[in-house]
Amino acid sequence: MSLTLSPGARLRSAVCAAEVIVIRASGDLDLRCGGEPMLGKDQSVGGGRGPTPPHDAGSVVGKRYVHDGSGLEVLCTKSGPGSLAVGEQPLELKSAKPLPSSD
Repeated sequence: MSLTLSPGARLRSAVCAAEVIVIRASGDLDLRCGGEPMLGKDQSVGGGRGPTPPHDAGSVVGKRYVHDGSGLEVLCTKSGPGSLAVGEQPLELKSAKPLPSSD
């Protein structure tokens, strides 16, 4: 299931408490959390199932996650046990840019 993602879109996991805001995106992507497609903020969550391995590494509130192939960047606004992915490819934690030397 592909979602048309645009900056500012709020999404929630179907299998855990994780929520994200899209920072940068282009087009339709199969954004998943815990192995299941993400839902719109207003969509209801189904039964009590949880994330499935290997999609259970977790997502951390306040961290940005990126997908190099598509240029997708999301900000985690609520943490959960499900990990974020585009299809089966996990999103990577965005690292901080090094500051210039003050010599």
